[in-house]
Amino acid sequence: MRKAYIVTVALFALAFSFASASDPDPLQDFCVALKDYSDYKSAVFVNGKFCKEPKLVKPEDFFFKGLNIAGNTENKVGSNVTTVNVDTLPGLNTLGISLARIDFAPYGENPPHTHPRGTEILVVLEGTLFVGFVTSNPDNRLFTKTLKKGDVFVFPVGLIHFQFNVGKTNAIAISGLSSQNAGVITIADAVFGSNPPINPNVLTKAFQLDKNVVEELQKEFGVEK
Repeated sequence: MRKAYIVTVALFALAFSFASASDPDPLQDFCVALKDYSDYKSAVFVNGKFCKEPKLVKPEDFFFKGLNIAGNTENKVGSNVTTVNVDTLPGLNTLGISLARIDFAPYGENPPHTHPRGTEILVVLEGTLFVGFVTSNPDNRLFTKTLKKGDVFVFPVGLIHFQFNVGKTNAIAISGLSSQNAGVITIADAVFGSNPPINPNVLTKAFQLDKNVVEELQKEFGVEK
């Protein structure tokens, strides 16, 4: 009897550990993010956003228009990301998903970056993309694939990844993310364009570069560029 009791307790403890290791499911149908905080005193604060009074929620709170419009790729990297997350679609609040359209000019790229709060799954709508991600230390394995129209690739949460248009024509991709606001950290911008700048001596040692090269990169990526 005592052995059965111990086994039962152990199973409950294991089940509780699994339950507490992930975000709980929503306890209501929706929690539309409140854009106007003037009425915040009557709102509920959930997962970074105030919840709109359910009786005031409208169909427009779950609607986003314009993902068919190409983004402007006339920039240094030749790409543009149109994000549909909780900031642009309030109905996504607490639902754990978001979306993005990525436009690429010929030979444009979405430079190496990470999403600290979400896994990304990407499908190519037009063009040919060379994509990949790098695993964590110490292996730092690189996984790459050339994707054509209709191909799908997944980038695990938190890992550095990229997409590069290897074609002579524009490319379009749609990505889904497992977070209402997955966040993005572009590696070059974060390292060489931080505000305030990281001490050049730190970067010189980390990247084994000449200090003058580091300072030039900081000028290129810095806030005053």
